[in-house]
Amino acid sequence: MNRKTIALIQGDPAGIGPELLVKILGESEVRMAANLLVIGALEIFARGEMQTGLKVPNVSHAALDAPIAFADDEVLHLDLPVDGIGDVATGEVSAAGGQSSIRGLHRALELARDGLVDGVVFMPFNKESMHLGGNDFADELGYASDFFQLKTRASEFNVANGMWNGRVTSHVAMKDVPQLLTVERIEESILLADRTLKMAGYEHPRIVVAAYNPHAGDGGLMGDEEIRVIRPAVDRARLKQVRATGPLPADTLWLKVRDGDYDAVVTMYHDQGQIAIKLLGFDRGVSVLAGLPVPITTPAHGTAYDIAGQNRANVVPTRNAFTMCLNMASNRMATEGVATAKAG
Repeated sequence: MNRKTIALIQGDPAGIGPELLVKILGESEVRMAANLLVIGALEIFARGEMQTGLKVPNVSHAALDAPIAFADDEVLHLDLPVDGIGDVATGEVSAAGGQSSIRGLHRALELARDGLVDGVVFMPFNKESMHLGGNDFADELGYASDFFQLKTRASEFNVANGMWNGRVTSHVAMKDVPQLLTVERIEESILLADRTLKMAGYEHPRIVVAAYNPHAGDGGLMGDEEIRVIRPAVDRARLKQVRATGPLPADTLWLKVRDGDYDAVVTMYHDQGQIAIKLLGFDRGVSVLAGLPVPITTPAHGTAYDIAGQNRANVVPTRNAFTMCLNMASNRMATEGVATAKAG
C-alpha cells in the first residue's frame, strides 16, 4: 500500500491549535503512519513548542515552489508567512490569526486538488477571526465547497464513540430552518451520510433520520414536516438501497444510537444533534467535512481560548481526527481502485 500524505493545518494561533499540533507530531505512531506536511507560519509552530516544552523531531522545511518529497520519519513544514502573526495575543480574536487559517486552508485545498496530499487535518479555527481575516463564508466548509466549485451536497459530520451525526441544516438561524427542510435537501443529506460512512469503512451504514417536531409530530398534531417532507425523503433514499429509518423522535433516537442500533443520525438542525453527540463524547469527538473530493477532518471542539497557552489541551480528539482522515483517505483510494477496475 502506498504511504498516504496528510496535510496538517496549524489553525488559529491564539487558541489551543499550536499546542495540539506539537503534541500530535510528537507521537511516533502518528509520524510512522503517514507522510506529514505541516502548513502555516513558522511562528505558530514555535509557539506550540514553547507552550508544551516539546521539540518535534526531524522537521524539515518545504519550499512553495519545490516538489514535496519525504524522507523516513520526516515532518515537512511549509511556511506561510502572515504579517503580524507573531504578535497575535493568546486567547484573543485577530485578523492576522484569521488570515493564517484561511491561507493554510487554501494551500491545503490546492495541494489536494493537485493530488499532492490525500487528506487534510486542521487544528481548530476561529470563525470570528476568519471573518476579520477576509473569509466571506459562514464556515470552512463553505470556503472549501466554493474552492472546489461543488454542485453536490456537502455537510459537516460529527463523530464520537462510533456515533455519526450529519445534519440537513447547519450554521443558519433557527427562524430559517423550516423553509430549508425540503424532500430534496433531506434526501441528499441521507445519501451523503451513506457515502461518507462507506468511505470511513462501513459496508452497509445504518442511518436513522430525526423528526423535526416533538413526538415526531404526533400524526400531524404538532407539525406536518414529518409527513410532508421527512418521510418522503426517507422513502426515496430507501429506493436507492440506503438503509435508512425514520423519522423518529429526536429526544429518544440517540439512546438507540448509543446502544448500537444505528451508525449515523441525520438531524434537521445544528443543536438537535450537536447537544447529544457532545454530551456522549465531546472529549473524543471529530468533525468531518463530508462531500468534498478529499477527506478533511478536525477535532470537534473549538479554539478553547480560555485554556490556550496553558498546556492543558486534550490531544485525543486531534489524534482521532488524524486517524479518521487517514482511514478515509485509504478507503477512498481503495474504493476508487475497485471502481476503476470494474470500469476497465
